[in-house]
Amino acid sequence: MFKKRPTKAEQRDQLQAEISRFLQDGGKIEQVEMGETGLVDGRYNTHKRNFDRPSPQERTPVQGLLSVIDSRRKSKIKTKTTKRNPSPRKKIIYDDFGEPVRTIWVDE
Repeated sequence: MFKKRPTKAEQRDQLQAEISRFLQDGGKIEQVEMGETGLVDGRYNTHKRNFDRPSPQERTPVQGLLSVIDSRRKSKIKTKTTKRNPSPRKKIIYDDFGEPVRTIWVDE
């Protein structure tokens, strides 16, 4: 079988019991200012990944490159759209019951 998950009320009671036990054993709860825990020696922790990055790098302009790519794409589309002579296609004639009766060739 599977274990039953504790309800929120049970979790709340368990947490309250742990806090009471901590305080009875001589523990002390300290109040800290908002955002103070993110500071190291009164300054922000500079070892975090977000702070050690240099200033943003300059972007390479690609507008000219994109126009060249678009012109190549348009020239390929023009060469592909040549008209071909349609070849005959096989068409099957069916009867009223869906059974094939005969095959004919159709130019389309």
